[in-house]
Amino acid sequence: MRWPRANAKWALGSFALALTLPVVAQQAPESLLPPGFGDAPEAPAPQPARPAPPTTPGAPAPAPGTPAAPAPVPMVQPLDPALTAALSQEADNAAEDELTPEEIAAEKAKYDLPDSARRSLDRIGPLTPQTRGFEPDAFGDESGKYLATLMQRTHAPIVSRWASILLRRALLSATDTPRDIDGADWAAERAWLLLRMGEADSARMMVQSVDPDRYSPRLYAVAMETYLATADPAGLCPLSAGALRTSKAPGWDMTRAICPALSGDQGSASGALNQAQRRGVVRGIDYRLAEKVVGTGFNARRSVNIEWGGVDRLTAWRFGLATALNVEIPDDLYATVGPHVRAWEARAPALSPLRRRPGAEIAARLGVFSSAALVGFYSQMDSEGDISGDVADRVDALRTAYAGATVGDRIGAMRDWWGDGAQPDYVGLIATARAAAALPVAKAEGRDAANLVASMLTAGYDRNAARWARAIGQLDGAGASQVWALLAVGAPSTVVDIGSGRVSSYVEEAGADKGRMLIGALAGLSRLSPQEAASLAQDAGFTLNADSRWARAIGAAAQRGEKATVALLAAVGMQGNDWSRLPPAHLYHVVAALHRVGLDPEARMIAAEALSRA
Repeated sequence: MRWPRANAKWALGSFALALTLPVVAQQAPESLLPPGFGDAPEAPAPQPARPAPPTTPGAPAPAPGTPAAPAPVPMVQPLDPALTAALSQEADNAAEDELTPEEIAAEKAKYDLPDSARRSLDRIGPLTPQTRGFEPDAFGDESGKYLATLMQRTHAPIVSRWASILLRRALLSATDTPRDIDGADWAAERAWLLLRMGEADSARMMVQSVDPDRYSPRLYAVAMETYLATADPAGLCPLSAGALRTSKAPGWDMTRAICPALSGDQGSASGALNQAQRRGVVRGIDYRLAEKVVGTGFNARRSVNIEWGGVDRLTAWRFGLATALNVEIPDDLYATVGPHVRAWEARAPALSPLRRRPGAEIAARLGVFSSAALVGFYSQMDSEGDISGDVADRVDALRTAYAGATVGDRIGAMRDWWGDGAQPDYVGLIATARAAAALPVAKAEGRDAANLVASMLTAGYDRNAARWARAIGQLDGAGASQVWALLAVGAPSTVVDIGSGRVSSYVEEAGADKGRMLIGALAGLSRLSPQEAASLAQDAGFTLNADSRWARAIGAAAQRGEKATVALLAAVGMQGNDWSRLPPAHLYHVVAALHRVGLDPEARMIAAEALSRA
């Protein structure tokens, strides 16, 4: 069934939906870094190239065309099986029905732009070096199939927030399309990984970087998930005609009803919806949600109530349509999916700030929200006045942390956000980062000083944190030792004394887990001599040798200077959500590789995060 006036009437669609369509994805991606981060003139110069560590006999490094992702770290949280199954089924269906040359010509005839204005598939991505993206050759000469396999095997979330931020930057960079992979498929794999990281808006930017008539079946499948993740069913409509030629997925079939409704053609919408019901394209809650979308269209005559009884899991279809309609999803259904779906919820414009609050804090923890975005979110809650109880107290404390009359008042308010001073809430550290950076170096308790420095480093305020080096002598207890350790790895230059004896003292005070992380981080940053690093690691019970395929792969990518490959492999080695299960050797190889390719600021922030969260 055809529905007319597809491109002329999007503005005439549902008033309720029109008010909620995301516009964030049309803008440049938010920078999660403070001004000047990574540009410090005092940052240590790149170390001279060193030969790659010898490989173990009988275990050759992976060839470029051979997928070499290691077995996921045991802390991995599995992907939503519904989303994965939907993508696989849609790709299989699409392969059965390719466009004929005549159909391709007809599609191209609809495209108004001259060939000179069309975007090439040879280089895809919204970020450039001028906008903090990587260089076009950041993946080097790696095989596209190898890189795609790494992306498919990377199970989000990434244990390190900073590693996730770096991976986001790599995936959005306008890099050259690798050999042996179609450009549209290359964009699809990047968008699919971004979705699993909770980066729905970034995934949308990626799928929109490809001209619609150049979509592959795989990209159509990922685009469906992306527009649902951004709660934007109207975004599917410009793609519907092409997708229906290559896919038998139920979601695309339902656009025959949804898209005419949003363009004001209720006759076609109702006919398509009734036909879908007779054919059993979708049933139950999935059908009722689609029916409710159609009912919000111009001149619609349908009123649908959504009941979640008997629904046992949340899918992208259910999330996307319910969120666009501002239909509340029961909390127990969120327990059936990963935290990335809560991060999608955090950016949903149809929902009130109070509804988005759980997602906003998860988004900050995952790296989707910056410190500034989190503070802005709570400011929005305050301005709308729809808060009470503990939420109001939390907003008041945040206001005092930034604008209290005295330093003591500000630190006291920050404590309310940190919670346990010995093991502070990481979201609390993120929220207070700029407030901590604005404080003068003042007399403070050791625990408070450690949390102030850790808070600054969650948002990249490394220069501000480095000023606290002169206060270490006035601090005592475990807090003083933690300030020293954070500055030993997080400061842009050496501002504290670093030696094997001082490191050994920290291991005794902080415990074996944090001690191993410190040793691995200092070794990776080359702030210990190779001999000291090897000796301390041996005493702590681990080795710095590249004794796995993953370690050899990331080391080789660093030796070739492939920043984006290193960022991807760093994420592969840091899958999961539990720092206690991350081997210290993984931290060493990640930090060393980033340091070697010139991503020293990110290497330092990951190291500081390890000490804060281990």
